[in-house]
Amino acid sequence: MAAYTASVTVRLKPGVLDPEAETTKRALERLDFELEGLRSADRFEIDMEAMSADAAADRADAMATRLLANPTIHDYTVEVDPAETKPTQAEPTSADPASVDPTDADPASEVPEEETPR
Repeated sequence: MAAYTASVTVRLKPGVLDPEAETTKRALERLDFELEGLRSADRFEIDMEAMSADAAADRADAMATRLLANPTIHDYTVEVDPAETKPTQAEPTSADPASVDPTDADPASEVPEEETPR
């Protein structure tokens, strides 16, 4: 199995009212941007393990049809890419006490000194 990232972009179909896009379009025009139209979209990025990119696309498509998109009012697209490898962080080794700045100490981790009774 390999790691993949599937991107599912869900948009309202043409002709379906898109109040978010209309509001944003008017705001952009008030800022002197000229545009012909604007559509809003939701994008879902799904990390998964699959046997192939096609298998990952099939799973993402099933997710879109069953939950992420309403086929009556939405169109959607699915794109699959190999997952980005995340660099692993090396475990810290024991620090050289001379290189530790005492002002960098986390105050929450400090243990308060015991008070002596008077």
